[in-house]
Amino acid sequence: MPWFLLAIAITGEVVATTALKASDGFTKWNYGIISIVGYGVAFYFLSIVLKTMPVGIAYAIWAGAGVAMVTLIGIFLFGQKLDLYAYLGIALIVSGVAVLNLLSQTSAH
Repeated sequence: MPWFLLAIAITGEVVATTALKASDGFTKWNYGIISIVGYGVAFYFLSIVLKTMPVGIAYAIWAGAGVAMVTLIGIFLFGQKLDLYAYLGIALIVSGVAVLNLLSQTSAH
């Protein structure tokens, strides 16, 4: 169950960050409201996950997955251009999350 709740938290954060970009500095309030609600959902569900999962592991997964997903949204939705080092950095983040989940005994499986 904590993994499902963490997925909700990650989704909330990704939606909120995407809406934050679309809000154009909160000049488009409909996106600003989506952003506020999304971050509320993200932090609420992350707080529930932290009852059963170590904070460092949960946050690493939440942040790493969020960074990777928001980067993809930035590329495909907002036309963001990345160089080779940016892709390498994102790959290292995703690899780190994979190592935590697949190899670490600290993670709550």
